Amino acid sequence: MATQHPGTALVTGASSGIGAIYADRLARRGYDLILVARNRARLDELAARISDETGRSVEVVTADLGQDADVRRVADILKTDHSITTLVNNAGVGATAPALQSDIDAMEAMIGLNVTALTRLTYAALPGFVARGQGLIVNISSIGAIAPEVLNGVYGGTKAFVLALTQSLHKELAGTGVNVQAVLPGATATEFWNAAGTPIEHLPSGIVMKATDMVDAALAGLDQGELVTIPSLPDVADWEAYENARHALMPNLSRSLPAARYTNGDLT
Repeated sequence: MATQHPGTALVTGASSGIGAIYADRLARRGYDLILVARNRARLDELAARISDETGRSVEVVTADLGQDADVRRVADILKTDHSITTLVNNAGVGATAPALQSDIDAMEAMIGLNVTALTRLTYAALPGFVARGQGLIVNISSIGAIAPEVLNGVYGGTKAFVLALTQSLHKELAGTGVNVQAVLPGATATEFWNAAGTPIEHLPSGIVMKATDMVDAALAGLDQGELVTIPSLPDVADWEAYENARHALMPNLSRSLPAARYTNGDLT
C-alpha cells in the first residue's frame, strides 16, 4: 500500500551538526528538503549525499539568519511554497561567558538569531499550515531554558523564549492539525561549543551526547507525541512533576489582592 508523501521539511542551520542530522533523518522518513545555512559548500555537499542516498529532492538556500534581509527571504519561501509541511528551527548560537565578560553586541546578535529570526520564520509558516490543516514546527531550545544558571544568562533567556513560545502555540493551535515540539538538548557534540567559547573537550565526557543520538531521541519523542522532549532526562515523570507544579501555580499568579506575606495580613 502506498505511503502518503509527508511533504517538504525546511531545516535551518542545516549545514552541520544537529541541523544536518535532522536533514538526513527527515529525508529517510520520506521528506523532500529545503536546507538553509550560510555555508554554501557544506550545504551542497550535504544535499548531494542525502539526495544520492535517499532519492529525495533537496534544495539549498544560502542565508545568514542573523541578517534581517535573509530572514525575510526565507520567510517568503515559507509563505509561498505550499509543499512545506515541516519547519525545523535549528539555527542558533550560544555563549558560555558570564554577563560581565560578555560583549553586548554579541548578546544582541544572539537574541536576533535565537529569538527574532525564529519567531519570524514561525509566523511565516503558521498561516499556511493552519489553512491547509496540517503542519509541524520543531523548535530547538536547550536545557538552558529551564536551567539558566548553567550557561550564559542571555543564551538561557533566548532558549526560555523558544520553550515558552512553543508551549503557547501548542495551546493556541489545538484542533488545527498543526503540531509543535520543543527539543531541549543538553551538551551535544557539535561545533556549537567552540563558537560559544568553551571547546567541547573541556566538558566532562559523561554529560556530552552524540548529535546523532540527540536527534534520534528527539524524533522518537515526536513520534510519541511529546510537546517537550529532553533527550537526556531518564524519567519523564520528573518533567511531568515540573509541569504539574507550574500549572498548580497558575490559579494564584494573578489575583486582586497581594499575598498576605507582603501586607502583614492587613488588607484593609
